[in-house]
Amino acid sequence: MGLTKVKVLVVNPDSGANAEVELIVDTGLIFTWIDGRVLEGIGVRPRMVRSFRTIDGRVVSRRVGVATIRYGEYEGDVEVIFAEDGDAQVLGVTALETLGLEVDSLTGTLRYVGHLAV
Repeated sequence: MGLTKVKVLVVNPDSGANAEVELIVDTGLIFTWIDGRVLEGIGVRPRMVRSFRTIDGRVVSRRVGVATIRYGEYEGDVEVIFAEDGDAQVLGVTALETLGLEVDSLTGTLRYVGHLAV
């Protein structure tokens, strides 16, 4: 199976301004990374700066905000990282769980599985 890529609508939860983006789905990554220019373009504001360790051991700092992610009829507010040049644009596992989605390993698409209350 290859990479799973999906088109989602990223929405500013305050104004409703939005943009469609294509993201790589990565179930091993916690956060969702979206091009910072896209987030700025729809008026999403950074709330803080966090540090992240890269796969090659470097530590990078990135701005973090909150956006609504919509995939088809499913949507939820998630923490998003303002990706910079050279960063991948990725839909992380927190967003998947917030939307109630998982990757169907047979088709390489997303499917709704619902939410658990434990």
